[in-house]
Amino acid sequence: MSKLSTATKRLLLGRPFRSDTLGHTLLPKRIALPVFASDALSSVAYAPEEIFLVLSVAGLSAYVFTPWIGVAVALVLAVVVASYRQNVHAYPSGGGDYEVATKNLGPTAGLTVGSALMVDYVLTVAVSISSAAANIGSAVPFVAHHKGLFAIAAIVLLTAVNLRGLREAGTAFAIPTYAFMIGMIVMLGWGLVRIYVFGDDVRAESAGFELVAEQSGLTAIAFVFLIARAFSSGCAALTGVEAISNGVPAFRKPKSRNAATTLLMLGGIAIVLLLGMILLANKVGVVIAEHPETQLRGAPDDYRQKTLVAQLAHAVFEGFPLGFVLITVVTALILVLAANTAFNGFPVLASVLAQDRYLPRQLHTRGDRLAFSNGILFLSGVAIVFVWAFDAEVTKLIQLYIVGVFVSFTLSQTGMIRHWTRHLASETDPEQRRRMQRSRIVNTIGLAMTASVLVIVLVTKFAAGAWIAIVAMVAIFGVMKAIHRHYDSVAEELENTEWDGVLPSRTHSIVLVSKLHMPTLRALAYARATRPDTLEAVTVNVDDADTRMLVREWERSDITVPLKVVESPYREITRPVLEYVRRVRRDSPRDVVTVFIPEYVVGHWWEQILHNQSALRLKSRLLFQPGVMVTSVPWQLSSSAHAHAERLDSAPGSVRRGFEEER
Repeated sequence: MSKLSTATKRLLLGRPFRSDTLGHTLLPKRIALPVFASDALSSVAYAPEEIFLVLSVAGLSAYVFTPWIGVAVALVLAVVVASYRQNVHAYPSGGGDYEVATKNLGPTAGLTVGSALMVDYVLTVAVSISSAAANIGSAVPFVAHHKGLFAIAAIVLLTAVNLRGLREAGTAFAIPTYAFMIGMIVMLGWGLVRIYVFGDDVRAESAGFELVAEQSGLTAIAFVFLIARAFSSGCAALTGVEAISNGVPAFRKPKSRNAATTLLMLGGIAIVLLLGMILLANKVGVVIAEHPETQLRGAPDDYRQKTLVAQLAHAVFEGFPLGFVLITVVTALILVLAANTAFNGFPVLASVLAQDRYLPRQLHTRGDRLAFSNGILFLSGVAIVFVWAFDAEVTKLIQLYIVGVFVSFTLSQTGMIRHWTRHLASETDPEQRRRMQRSRIVNTIGLAMTASVLVIVLVTKFAAGAWIAIVAMVAIFGVMKAIHRHYDSVAEELENTEWDGVLPSRTHSIVLVSKLHMPTLRALAYARATRPDTLEAVTVNVDDADTRMLVREWERSDITVPLKVVESPYREITRPVLEYVRRVRRDSPRDVVTVFIPEYVVGHWWEQILHNQSALRLKSRLLFQPGVMVTSVPWQLSSSAHAHAERLDSAPGSVRRGFEEER
């Protein structure tokens, strides 16, 4: 079983990497772009569609505002990209927004950013994968009817790829990401050329449908609220920008410059695709309804609404089905890979938080392939729960989305303003001061925009589901605070406890006996070797006949250690032993009591069920007794011999310690 599990692990993950090979896993810009930017790039597949969906409530006339909303989103995206280019130069260690907020605004602000980003990363995976399922469902009806199952399977696949290591994941994801960018640019370019150059009448399949407004005659205030809600949904295009600031350590040197260049490429490509999608959708007359069954008049009875990307591809590549299929496939792939941004950002952030004692230490260490394996597994598990709970519905999930990322954006920009202000107070070089002042202006504009978007998002999305994300952030914040308090209390307890250096006056050793056999003899021999002041064997009388037989065998043997029988009228083992040990401690409080427990070492998992259960329960209780030491004395059964090597290989961290190479 162990050989099989080890072989399977090596097949899925590959050979383990030594720690000194970490430099070989660093990413060049051409690989870093698909690894860290796939989330922001893929947002053009659903952010424009969400704008149209929100405005559909007011009818077709509201679509006239889509270009202006798109320009507003693009402007915010450009400012945020410019702001984060300052961040990666100032804080290249990988802490990102968390580090910026912690160092400039204090631990509470930093922890707020950390909790917000953790929720956002989980929702990035859930939204991206669910959107991929919706796009594939536009071409494959089976997926449309089983979106939840498809999404969960995709998350599992992404998890397996990322466990192989960052560079391997980047290489695997580079081709689909570049294929998406090229495919989208070709689609948008060819569509606009057909319309503006050749004068073709390019029409979407839904262009002839009438869009019935769900809320006609909206008041001015209600309509402004609708526009704001559409803008907040479109701002999903900004998610993923922060991942590069968290992933600076994964770049090749010069790390900051390469990260800033990647950010610039990301912003330029994302803005072009976002505005191009909105422009082309208006030109070909795409009609998308939030509730197509009631809002689309003139649609066939069996009409199934396709995504915005699918409708554009179908219209542009009319008569060329392969083009439609290729766009659908690469869009689905980029949406699946968009989740990979979170798989790279979340584990690094969790590692930094764990290093600062806000999360369990297990999240700080790297796995066999130098990836943060525990963080990857935790992220995938929580994302699967969200996908299952919301049935992989993008419209439901996106209401929870982007709250966290704009909380981190706002606090990060505030922290950077304070950062530049602090450095300007001590900087005397005129050139450096001018550069810092320019950076502070960029971050100030970024703060104004991101704070405004955050307010809009909270107002327009709170009742629609954003409150769930806020509750999750508060819960994570509280849990991390509690973890930090625990680690602090443990450290304080250990530091303030002084060792008095007083040795115990005597040692009282107890060997637990159930039968007179080889494990018992070995335990007795080992106990004698420790040279205790008092040595005795203890058995619990749970069956009179068996106990009498044991006593007779003991008396006939040449064992000089006295055997004491502890009565157990209710046939318990653990409680009588505990009471006896406590009695020994009460009689001699300065003595140390050592309990020797013979144990079987077995070779199969099912043998563990048949043996050692009483010993395990007893040990778990004895460990809480002050002044009591517990020693297990192993006896290897024959089944353990052939399993020894496999157990060595499969022990936690054994491959990283080189045992596998030694075999």
